Amino acid sequence: MNSPKLALSTDDLSLTIGGAMILDGISLSVHENETLGIIGPNGAGKTSFFNLLSGLRKPSRGKIHLGEVDITSYPPHKRASLGIARTFQTSSIFVNLTLLENVRIAAQAALGHSMNTTRNAYKYREAVALANDCLSQVGLGARALQIAKSLSHGDKRRLEIAIVLASQAKVILLDEPMAGMSVENVPALVEIIRSLAVVHKKTVLIVEHHMEVILGLADRLAVLNYGELLICDTPDKVIANPIVQSAYLGSSL
Repeated sequence: MNSPKLALSTDDLSLTIGGAMILDGISLSVHENETLGIIGPNGAGKTSFFNLLSGLRKPSRGKIHLGEVDITSYPPHKRASLGIARTFQTSSIFVNLTLLENVRIAAQAALGHSMNTTRNAYKYREAVALANDCLSQVGLGARALQIAKSLSHGDKRRLEIAIVLASQAKVILLDEPMAGMSVENVPALVEIIRSLAVVHKKTVLIVEHHMEVILGLADRLAVLNYGELLICDTPDKVIANPIVQSAYLGSSL
């Protein structure tokens, strides 16, 4: 049986800011179509890790590979063009545009169409069709012409995932997608996130504090503590690991 292909990997990835070690020697491999959960207490370095992967920060040491391509020095837009997409802890959408326009912009860029603002965007029929399909995938198809700022927090999260789908990214970084979500809206968003790997065959890295959510989604868990990688293994083995239990005794992951 062939070994699964690597979608993303880091080697000795480190980040120092103002003399403080934020991440120290993170070596991690993520396979194609895998969902990797990243957990740890506040200040463990989880968002900083995503900042390095997405290109918002440059590492002090180490390498990042997307497949076989060394992207360590690539800026965010080039990483995006190669197939990395990211959501943030707070919603990042064009609030004064419609849902369709938000997603169509991502689709238009992914399809390689001109971003000429003087041309009627809806002449890009392929991009509009893709945008509508992505909205339908997250349950927002009937609201395509609604202005984004009128959405609830949970529906803004859905819109962000529709944008990610339209970008046709291969690797998706989700930074606390459940943050601020009401309890009743969590199950639906969990199923949308699950579909990214199961239906759309994406590789997903997810930072999340809701343990019941991440245990139900992740194929493996990576535990960060004080900027170091404690362990990366299946959820059952991570939870049973005495080092993890000791590190988090009396505290929440």
